[in-house]
Amino acid sequence: MKLNKIKIFAVAGILILSAGACKKSFFTSVNKNPNAVDFVNPNLLLPSCEIALGFTQGGDFSRYSSLLTQQAFGAQNQTATFYKYGINPGTFENGWGDMYTSTMENIFALKYGCDSIGFYHAYAGVARILLAYCLQVTVDDWGDIPYSAALRGKLDPYHLQPKYDKAADLYDSIAKLVDDGIALFGTTGNDLAVPGTEDVMYNGDLSLWAKFGHAIKARLYIHQSKGNPAMATSALAEIASSFASSKENAVYNFTGTGTTNNPWAQFMNDRAGYITFNDSSFLINSMINKTDPRVNLYGDTVKKDGGILGPYYGSATSPVEFITMDELLFMKAEATLRSGGTIAAAQGYYRAAIDSNMTKLGVAPADIATYLAAHGTLPGTTDAAIAQVGAEEYIALFLNPEAWTLYRRTGVPNIPAQGGNGVPRRLIYPQSEYSYNGANTPQSTLYTPQIFWDK
Repeated sequence: MKLNKIKIFAVAGILILSAGACKKSFFTSVNKNPNAVDFVNPNLLLPSCEIALGFTQGGDFSRYSSLLTQQAFGAQNQTATFYKYGINPGTFENGWGDMYTSTMENIFALKYGCDSIGFYHAYAGVARILLAYCLQVTVDDWGDIPYSAALRGKLDPYHLQPKYDKAADLYDSIAKLVDDGIALFGTTGNDLAVPGTEDVMYNGDLSLWAKFGHAIKARLYIHQSKGNPAMATSALAEIASSFASSKENAVYNFTGTGTTNNPWAQFMNDRAGYITFNDSSFLINSMINKTDPRVNLYGDTVKKDGGILGPYYGSATSPVEFITMDELLFMKAEATLRSGGTIAAAQGYYRAAIDSNMTKLGVAPADIATYLAAHGTLPGTTDAAIAQVGAEEYIALFLNPEAWTLYRRTGVPNIPAQGGNGVPRRLIYPQSEYSYNGANTPQSTLYTPQIFWDK
């Protein structure tokens, strides 16, 4: 399921971009391919960037996080080893390579080419939003990563072994990418072209891209909001400028044709039985105990067919969700509590979040009402209320890497550790970084150093 590297050549005579964050593949691809074109229109690059992100998050990133948070159960072979934290630097080669080479490298090429020409402001803004999202996910998994001196290839041949930027500084860079991207959406009057139907995510609607950007910033702030009411207040401000309904969710919708099947559907077909979604999973078992009406949409609760993935997430045409309305409403409930708001106000957002998630999944209104009657009331203290919000958000963030971030920063739910040191707090840097960029690559374990917001 790993995407092949997509060769991207810069627009209108700009130097070719051909390397990610010092991937070893650079050393076999520095020369220009004489059969490749020198000009690719942004309308051809953008869909390649979007599908790359869909495959990257829906592939290794989703599998890593679902196993670490026990939303899924590692039943066989490599997944069983991973589930028990039998992880080494070689484990994350594909995920790191897909994020840098298949995804961020191409998005950076789109951004650089559009900036250089100067008449593709809309595309340049979209590229910044996509790059911001990729960086946020990557920082939250690894902490310090290459960025400021990475992704540049022959534009800067002296940075083939890029330094690692501090994670906290990268959060500032992500916020700036979003702000700059949104600002560019207001300067498209003289553009040679703007996104249209080739934009699979938003069909060229720049107002929705801006809302996605605000959702990314809301994540940045809520991640830093523990013991920091100002960050919680900033999160609320960004949420207010983001999605108004689930129709505006940031997702990639797979078509189910040819090689564009949803990556989870491909994995479950190619490696049947490796990962199961039944009551061996902490999440599924918890949902059964709560009589959660979503449980049969997530997985097979009676272990039939090995505990297959449910239909909303496991079909060939299932979406990969980046940030959704229900996640924003859970954020709003938590941010309200952390910023000094009332439990009553937070409870309204909490209930709306559960309703939004269940409605999106197709749960019957009567079943939603029954569930809210049983689980829709927050406890009377702020800490207990935050914990309950987090526990429900963990369910709603099914297969989204954000679920692991939620667990690490809040401690909920109480996931049973599969090793003596507890649930891992971060990913290990891949072996290729130690082999080809060892002077810059920090030492790491599954527990140290923790991501800066992990307090």
